[in-house]
Amino acid sequence: MRPFKYKILLISVAIAIVTGLSCSLSPISEVDADVPENKEIVVLLHGLGRSKAAMWLLASRLEYTGYHVVRIDYDSFRTTPEQIVDSVTRDIQACCERRQNSIHFVGHSLGGLIIRAYLDHRRSDNLGKVVMIGTPNHGTDFVDKYRDRWWLQIAGEAALALGTDSESFPNSLPKPDYPLGVIAGYREGSTKDDHIAGPDDGLVPVRSTLIEGMDDFILIETGHSAMRYDKAVAQQTIHFLKQGRFSY
Repeated sequence: MRPFKYKILLISVAIAIVTGLSCSLSPISEVDADVPENKEIVVLLHGLGRSKAAMWLLASRLEYTGYHVVRIDYDSFRTTPEQIVDSVTRDIQACCERRQNSIHFVGHSLGGLIIRAYLDHRRSDNLGKVVMIGTPNHGTDFVDKYRDRWWLQIAGEAALALGTDSESFPNSLPKPDYPLGVIAGYREGSTKDDHIAGPDDGLVPVRSTLIEGMDDFILIETGHSAMRYDKAVAQQTIHFLKQGRFSY
């Protein structure tokens, strides 16, 4: 691994640890009892090692377009994917399940997998559309290669579950059968990286974001963490939620 990437990875792990600890000390749901009946709801989920604060800009852009956004928080440090799904399910029940408004779901990275798991066992009649952003639907070579390194071990079970083997969390989920748009990121020169095969966003290979059953797919030049702040990603997310397809 290049020294620069190693430093970036260590910083990311440190952020994950701090975020995980802070999440365990604070309320994890964003529940709004006064959702206007004329507004469609977007349930927004962050990725591994982050908190709902990481999704503030995307949330703002969605709200500006007229959606009511509910950012769901969860602790991905020292928790299993199953524990995360349970936590997220409780929060979605509290905020949204009894409402008549159309409910859309948008997830970045691990957040997209949590949405898949949630929708596998809970599906309401007012389900709208789903957008997954940089989601490793088939896992990532990155975890395969560095699984035994101490810094990945520290990240916890949720991170270690994101490998490409048949028993991994992503590969244990059923194929989606709802309106789904997939956004993948890529970086120039990513095919030269020695830890991920093919073009990638720095952590997730483009090929892993693709999944049978998706309605549309778009590739945007941006890095994995930067996707949640990227204007083009936000614009394409909004376009899919409104039209059921991306804008080309």
